[in-house]
Amino acid sequence: MDWQPDEQGLQQVLQLLKDSQSPNTATQRVVQDKLKQLNQFPDFNNYLIFVLTRLKSEDEPTRSLSGLILKNNVKAHYQSFPQPVAEFIKQECLNNIGDASSLIRATIGILITTIASKGELQMWPELLPQLCNLLNSEDYNTCEGAFGALQKICEDSSELLDSDALNRPLNIMIPKFLQFFKHCSPKIRSHAIACVNQFIMDRAQALMDNIDTFIEHLFALAVDEDPEVRKNVCRALVMLLEVRIDRLIPHMHSIIQYMLQRTQDNDENVALEACEFWLTLAEQPICKEVLSSHLVQLIPILVNGMKYSEIDIILLKGDVEEDEAIPDSEQDIKPRFHKSRTVTLQHEEDRTQDDEDGEDEDDDDDTLSDWNLRKCSAAALDVLANVFRDELLPHLLPLLKGLLFHPEWVIKESGILVLGAIAEGKCRCMQGMVPYLPELIPHLIQCLSDKKALVRSIACWTLSRYAHWVVSQPPDMHLKPLMTELLKRILDSNKRVQEAACSAFATLEEEACTELVPYLSFILDTLVFAFGKYQHKNLLILYDAIGTLADSVGHHLNQPCDSNKSAWTLSPMSADPSIPCPYKLAAAEGIAIDVGGEYIQKLMPPLIQKWNELKDEDKDLFPLLECLSSVATALQSGFLPYCEPVYQRCVTLVQKTLAQAMMYNQQPDQYEAPDKDFMIVALDLLSGLAEGLGCHVEQLVARSNIMTLLFQCMQDTMPEVRQSSFALLGDLTKACFMHVKPCIAEFMPILGTNLNPEFISVCNNATWAIGEICMQMGAEMQPYVQMVLNNLVEIINRPNTPKTLLENTAITIGRLGYVCPQEVAPMLQQFIRPWCTSLRNIRDNEEKDSAFRGICMMIGVNPGGVVQDFIFFCDAVASWVSPKDDLRDMFYKILHGFKDQVGEENWQQFSEQFPPLLKERLAAFYGV
Repeated sequence: MDWQPDEQGLQQVLQLLKDSQSPNTATQRVVQDKLKQLNQFPDFNNYLIFVLTRLKSEDEPTRSLSGLILKNNVKAHYQSFPQPVAEFIKQECLNNIGDASSLIRATIGILITTIASKGELQMWPELLPQLCNLLNSEDYNTCEGAFGALQKICEDSSELLDSDALNRPLNIMIPKFLQFFKHCSPKIRSHAIACVNQFIMDRAQALMDNIDTFIEHLFALAVDEDPEVRKNVCRALVMLLEVRIDRLIPHMHSIIQYMLQRTQDNDENVALEACEFWLTLAEQPICKEVLSSHLVQLIPILVNGMKYSEIDIILLKGDVEEDEAIPDSEQDIKPRFHKSRTVTLQHEEDRTQDDEDGEDEDDDDDTLSDWNLRKCSAAALDVLANVFRDELLPHLLPLLKGLLFHPEWVIKESGILVLGAIAEGKCRCMQGMVPYLPELIPHLIQCLSDKKALVRSIACWTLSRYAHWVVSQPPDMHLKPLMTELLKRILDSNKRVQEAACSAFATLEEEACTELVPYLSFILDTLVFAFGKYQHKNLLILYDAIGTLADSVGHHLNQPCDSNKSAWTLSPMSADPSIPCPYKLAAAEGIAIDVGGEYIQKLMPPLIQKWNELKDEDKDLFPLLECLSSVATALQSGFLPYCEPVYQRCVTLVQKTLAQAMMYNQQPDQYEAPDKDFMIVALDLLSGLAEGLGCHVEQLVARSNIMTLLFQCMQDTMPEVRQSSFALLGDLTKACFMHVKPCIAEFMPILGTNLNPEFISVCNNATWAIGEICMQMGAEMQPYVQMVLNNLVEIINRPNTPKTLLENTAITIGRLGYVCPQEVAPMLQQFIRPWCTSLRNIRDNEEKDSAFRGICMMIGVNPGGVVQDFIFFCDAVASWVSPKDDLRDMFYKILHGFKDQVGEENWQQFSEQFPPLLKERLAAFYGV
């Protein structure tokens, strides 16, 4: 069939296409309405394909637009196209894939792919054979058009092409593509590599069968002059490094030499692809062995790549120094996600440096969120620092000196970034850097007042990476000067610097903790002053800094200012005329700052003001609620004057969200699904209030329906809601059990069913809450023991259970045994060993105390249950630093009872197995 358009209809469609290119909004609305009308006529799509493929007299943009409207129709309604229309469109695409215009060829390629992705690859059996056949055409346009379409199909349907559903067309396609690696046209060569590249990561069998030919052909293209070809060659080698390193190892020296050249390619896209190679190589076990001898070449190349390019500086508005008064554009503000509360225990080692928590955003310039050569080079140096550690320094240090003191700001800035990339934590190059830090840290602190905003902001980030070391030195040496300068930068006139300084200060707070207490007055004045200064985006980061401060100094926030301690902040600050200290800024703007008031009076008014300004459906509530949760926990009873409105609003947020969820579940077509993050954050703040206010929260609970709401939240389908509910239940149990007790019969079965380690954090918080309930219920817990005990014993014996969950499970089993020893003791032998190993590392505290009392009482009921694993019990007892006297007596009796029962000789043999330290501790504390 050769369909022909009606002339009048064709003119109507052409007019519509012309109108749709108009910038006028009213015209656009008319176009949209007209499109809706025309889509009622099935052969409207014939007109669209006719304009695209046959109407060569029209301009290219109009023809291409016709194809794109058709593509959208295919996406939305292809299943309802009449058969003749669908066939006409498919035939026209294949007949015109070699159009003289590259724009039209690309549009037809997109259209073909869209039809194929609608499940049509199976229904269009002639498509792939015909496209592959067209590759052999003498006409360049036909070959290029067919390859463009094939590349899009390979990108969209790679798995399907390697499946039995289509009889594995890849077996024919891969060898065919490989033939074109040597084609005279760079565009065709580039298409050919890009097509094959789609199948590397999935290890498609057809490619694995031809892997040696593929690699050989790639090597032959190493010296190709076309940037697009070079880019695709680099991309292929990076992926092969991940999936077929065995095939690359024999050629690794040459590949590294090639990648060193390409990482310096004049084309930044090629350089970026090549730079990915170092990131991937760093993850391979052979990295150190194959790369050591090349570091001398590689390190200067990576360092050079870390400079801002001219385009970066333009995009970052690097020439704009003062922008604090310019309002933020809303798309600059990343969506925030709340991380639900997980209850953890304190360990012997004071602060564990947990890498998973510190997912460090190597984001010195996160608004330029596109991955670029600077970021990739910095990330590569970071991961290589992890592999080579101090061996990297001989190659870096000579370069660093020249960079850090360079008169050109762009080069100096890149040096500061290098210093940050190799830092942080116990790994990377930290140890080797220590001798240089007493000289480098003061220089970096000096860079905080550089005249270029981009230098000031990167200095903030780099200094935060060395915060751990700074805090380990006497405070007067580096902590005080760093803190003074960072606080000035928090009040910088550049928004990027404000953001970097606030984030860096939050890191410093986490490291320094109570070291900050003498300077709290000055810190709070600065942070509070920033409230009046910051635009939207940085306000959200300021909440984090305040919340982290509260977490770090704890109850010290609930203290009157000590005028002696704050004397340091005032005298030198006032003496230096260049410093925009808050007192001077405040005086200039007519704001009175009460130096002698209480910390709470400084901090709370601006927080409460923001709290009152925000509507219930505003997502800015998330960071503010998180911040208030930390503040409430730290201030304890000091939060009382502010607690009622905060408490009420949280209850309202929970109630509103539950009501919206119910309406949505009943009539999903009429109501929107609620954003449950509002409820989760509110539950977590209620937890913070219960933990901070303790028994003072009782009256608030009495006057609200929180227990009813909590019953619903505990059964929510969303794990994070249940997780936060159980945390709140545990905190309310500790603070005001009289309101929890009447609900226990309803709550316990729900807690029991949530002891499911598939949801680790939910299970963890449910376990902890059960333990807290035990301590309040005492012997009345007896009817509920069997509901939870078997699950708890199963969890403690599971392999690979996370440490936090193991510890909470052990505590709760111990507490169950403490209140109901007769019910739990018969199972003692099933959990005693993992129980003892889980609790040996946690600090002496009330939770540990009650759990060990429970284990002692269970041993009293069932001494046989501990015999086989007695050495583990001995080790757990020895982990106590200072148990209470009556608990020490319990340990003494059990140890001596066991020793008396087995006899002196057997005890001697048994205790020979003890490590020396254990032997010493038991002898010294318990005389065994």
